Amino acid sequence: MRTYRELFALPEFSALFATVSAQMAATTVSGIALGTLVYAATGSPLLSALSLFGASFAQVVGAATVLSAADRLRPRSALAGLALFTGLTTACLALPGLPVAAVFAVVLAQGLVGSVGGGVRYGLLAEIVPTGGYLLGRSLLNMSVGAMQICGFAIGGVLIAAITARGTLLAGAGLSLVAALVARFGLTARPPRAAVRPSVRETWRGNRRLWSSPARRAVFIGLWLPNGLIVGCEALFIPYSPASASVLFVAAALGMLAGDTLGGRFLPARWRRPLTTPVQVLLAAPYLLFVLEPAVPVAVGLVVVASVGYCGSLLLQDRLVALTPDDLRGQALGLHTSGMLTMQAVCATLAGTVAQFLAPGRAMAVLAVASILVSLALIPGLRAPVTIVGDGGDQAGPPGGRPGDRGDAGRRPAGRTA
Repeated sequence: MRTYRELFALPEFSALFATVSAQMAATTVSGIALGTLVYAATGSPLLSALSLFGASFAQVVGAATVLSAADRLRPRSALAGLALFTGLTTACLALPGLPVAAVFAVVLAQGLVGSVGGGVRYGLLAEIVPTGGYLLGRSLLNMSVGAMQICGFAIGGVLIAAITARGTLLAGAGLSLVAALVARFGLTARPPRAAVRPSVRETWRGNRRLWSSPARRAVFIGLWLPNGLIVGCEALFIPYSPASASVLFVAAALGMLAGDTLGGRFLPARWRRPLTTPVQVLLAAPYLLFVLEPAVPVAVGLVVVASVGYCGSLLLQDRLVALTPDDLRGQALGLHTSGMLTMQAVCATLAGTVAQFLAPGRAMAVLAVASILVSLALIPGLRAPVTIVGDGGDQAGPPGGRPGDRGDAGRRPAGRTA
């Protein structure tokens, strides 16, 4: 599978694509509305950043308790139910006079329930596409995320001006309900990927298996920290330029869209591993110039260039799939998503805290330096060739070798490099 046309020839992929698109549009529209509402009520960069990314704090709780459900729930029912829950709770956020503490309670509840969503969504993708098609499918879904962010932030900014932030939250709730309907009537009823009942014990057991592999540990850290720190930079767009924040968010989404297109569709397989660290450095480097507090047009250009580097996460996800046994694939992708969102929330909080003492542009530069240092420190772990022989039993293999037979998976994906 080499073209996007082949992906859309799969009816179930089209439904999954529409579900992800509608849910991302809902999240984007609701996020900018909530961030604007909280900043207007409190004047705090920290609380504004937390309103955008605070739900991700609950992801770490979900990763430790309910993540095993990602492989043990029926995907169609899970995705429809999660979208319905998000829509109803977003509507609650639009209630007039809702205290800030209650706002964050709802946001955290959304994060806890949503912690299963990434594993269900991307585990289902791995089932829908043929062997070797995951990177192409994930890149197209990421492109959808970028496109919906561009549209969502732009439309969200217009809606906030036209119908207020609370009205915009209701529009986001409606989009979540659309996602629920598409999932329910567009996806095929599939059985769970694993037969064992979900539980806290099974979640911990699976997480231990995933974390026992040095190769997977390096990938997880690479997925969580470098881009989490840059998301922290993005969390300061509103205090950096309140009147132009939506433009900066659109610029970030546009750059991410371009990066995912290049990385997923045009980058040859042999270049994926060598380019992983350079593109992650690219993600951070332009933000160093924010120490100079550039004008908005220059800032937009810097954000576009930087966000192309988000495709480094796409390359690491492909490596994670190749290193993970089939019965843990949903949990692995869910752990990636939960950890990534948690670190985004942590870094958004860190960014807001730093911005309490430094100008927002200087705070961005501080986080960019940290992101570059983490990316460089991970080079040895990400470049080491490995052969998967069982539950975390990584062994060194020949340079450029492929994953070996996995005792707990029964087969290996054709054409994937470690």
